[in-house]
Amino acid sequence: MRDLHKAKKNKADEFYTQFDVIEKELKHYRKHFEGKVVYCNCDDPYTSNFFEYFAKDFENLALKKLIATRYKNTSPIDLFGENDEKRAIKLEYLGDKDGDGLPSIDETKVTELQGNGDFRSEECIELLKQADIVCTNPPFSLFREYVKQLMKYNKKFLVIGHQNAISYSEIFPYIKENKIWLGVSIRSGDREFGIPPHYEAYSNSLRLDKEGNRYIRVSGVRWYTNLDHDKRHEFLTLNKNYSPEKYPHYDNYDAIEVSKTKDIPQNWGGADGRAHFISE
Repeated sequence: MRDLHKAKKNKADEFYTQFDVIEKELKHYRKHFEGKVVYCNCDDPYTSNFFEYFAKDFENLALKKLIATRYKNTSPIDLFGENDEKRAIKLEYLGDKDGDGLPSIDETKVTELQGNGDFRSEECIELLKQADIVCTNPPFSLFREYVKQLMKYNKKFLVIGHQNAISYSEIFPYIKENKIWLGVSIRSGDREFGIPPHYEAYSNSLRLDKEGNRYIRVSGVRWYTNLDHDKRHEFLTLNKNYSPEKYPHYDNYDAIEVSKTKDIPQNWGGADGRAHFISE
């Protein structure tokens, strides 16, 4: 958690989501992607596991198009033999043509952007308008602004943010109005993220792999989405009974405190705090 606070303060919150984290969540939404344009607007396509996931599963998901845009200050691995690490680019992929299951030079269209590739730039907003679903790990320090933009353009999305975002004044109303909800696979604990080589690592959880890539563990991350999934419709079996002693009432809001989903009282007909949004 200390890493995340310092990263936000220093605006160094470029965390790379691991492939298995993406795979475990995306399997719950496969029905939503047929014929859709997917946009990863905070992703260097040369290194992003979001791009890799959708590129590898393009045909199985029956996607129409995959787009990824890279911010100019990232430092990519030279996947396609291009020494273009300082450019802001857009990469479009329309599917596998040679049968190897990987996006090659002949199967992709790489375009240099006029601006810096920021998701707030006019170029990236125009791409956003073309997209059906946005899926990425946006900068945590810009999460409020990022989600606000998605809602403004009425986009379907699946993105990673910190659990504290639930309480943001810009985010909570969407949750309350059932316009945003939590994902399926991350309910508690922490997850490991890659970090750029130039980032200062503050945590004892820093790990180096055999290639020298750097990873840290970040606690309290969650998936946020407006794509429906079966978990939302599971019936809760409640076996707790309300009493004023066990469930204190908030002073400034007509609701009781329930810290865990399993403790929601079956005989309370009013509102309760937190348990509907954060499950243990």
